[in-house]
Amino acid sequence: MTYTKKVPQSVQWNETHIKLLDQTKLPLETVFIDLFSIEDVWDSITTLKVRGAPAIGITAAFGLALSAQGYDVTSIQEFKERLQKDKEYLASSRPTAVNLIWALNRLVASIEASKSVNEAKTTLVHEAIRIQAEDEGVCRQIGKYALSLFKDGFKVLTICNAGSIATARYGTALAPFHLAAQQGINLSVYASETRPVLQGARLTTWELLQSGVDVTLITDNMAAHTILEKGIDAIIVGADRITANGDTANKIGTFNLAVLAKTFGIPFYVAAPLSTFDVTLESGKEIPIEERNPEEVTHLGGVRVAPEEVKVYNPAFDVTPNELITAIITEKGILQGELRTEIQQVFER
Repeated sequence: MTYTKKVPQSVQWNETHIKLLDQTKLPLETVFIDLFSIEDVWDSITTLKVRGAPAIGITAAFGLALSAQGYDVTSIQEFKERLQKDKEYLASSRPTAVNLIWALNRLVASIEASKSVNEAKTTLVHEAIRIQAEDEGVCRQIGKYALSLFKDGFKVLTICNAGSIATARYGTALAPFHLAAQQGINLSVYASETRPVLQGARLTTWELLQSGVDVTLITDNMAAHTILEKGIDAIIVGADRITANGDTANKIGTFNLAVLAKTFGIPFYVAAPLSTFDVTLESGKEIPIEERNPEEVTHLGGVRVAPEEVKVYNPAFDVTPNELITAIITEKGILQGELRTEIQQVFER
């Protein structure tokens, strides 16, 4: 049977602007918005119109290149100074996802040898396009490695959205499911809703349905019961930052699933590109954890569901310690065992 479904894409470069899938509108509306300024890009990242570490990095890269096209300067030194200020501005939009600053730093470094403003402007655009193209290839490779860990008929649990719309294409944790659908391999996915912003319910289910994947939605507090009653074979998640020892920051609720995986004796996999690793940090204790607007917890669909006077704790991420991780799946292979050593070796290759 011919595969006719389509793997969605969320970020597109259009020379004068960025076309972006507004993920806050999904799944009720599929809306693409146009970003014409660096302020538009900053807002889109902060308000989660774009989310997912690689997609944030790609959008920021295009945003920095876009802003630079409007610099009315003749001095390359002045150009670089303005670029540095814009880089710092965009870097402030989300503090946890390391791909953001990685992509911005890469763009700044790409014009180090530029002799003229026009050359620098062209180089920035080309570098941003290269980052997006590389990410698509990286995600496909991650998907191939991850798919090798799953057998036909496996039931796999995931959280948040580490998928095609969170990257250039295919995703990280969802990549094996897109590839499996294309190859006629039957995998059943159970998607946690991912409170409080419901990325699993709104985004992962929508995306996998677009790709023809068998997906079932559960609430976050159904995970243990679902693993037991449905015979979940494995858990796979994405990552926003991985430290030198393998500790992994991901969407809040991931740590819970890692503990459950250990309890039930099933593998817990993290899928992430090497750009998500931050080997300058020794452990997860050093990762800055973003705390977001209390209204994400006190309101649902714009309607208050909690008392006005209640205090709110709303961390966007948690950290899973390395000892709970069965393997980390990267574009360079599957890292398992002594993760610190494995990570060090993969960066030395």
